[in-house]
Amino acid sequence: MGGYFACISAAQASSCAFIHGRHGRLRTGDTGARVLGRSIHWTGKDNGRDVSWRKATQYCRDLRLAGHSEWRLATLAELNGIYDRSANAPGLAGPGQGRAVTWHVKGNLFLTGNQWSSNRRNDDRGHPSGYEWYFDFNDGRSNNQPSGFLYSSSFMRALCVRASGR
Repeated sequence: MGGYFACISAAQASSCAFIHGRHGRLRTGDTGARVLGRSIHWTGKDNGRDVSWRKATQYCRDLRLAGHSEWRLATLAELNGIYDRSANAPGLAGPGQGRAVTWHVKGNLFLTGNQWSSNRRNDDRGHPSGYEWYFDFNDGRSNNQPSGFLYSSSFMRALCVRASGR
């Protein structure tokens, strides 16, 4: 039966695992994030600074990492899929250089704030409301906030993903 490697970050070879077969069963640890039965690759860390939702989306689109260019902002379901209350990944939080904190995220990803998702909140007619969803890996919950020019992007970050096999 065939397989492939899935990595949290290509720069962190120790965070790679060989995945067997079509259904993505991990052989060593839970180092690859799998959502809806398919494996996805995560960047090893977020963008590291305050960013609006639009700029987070653009950051992922423009990202060139590990020889790949098809990065995108993670969905809310993907972000929720790597939350683990029992996981304790070191990271930073706060203004300036930040202070050391622990985030509850699988794969030992290095986070520095709340993570924007690619999901938008729609109004009652199905049109974008000007609010976008984000995920808090400290509390383990999602929320939404306005994302227009006048609104703060304080503590908001971009965590990018790409589909495996691309």
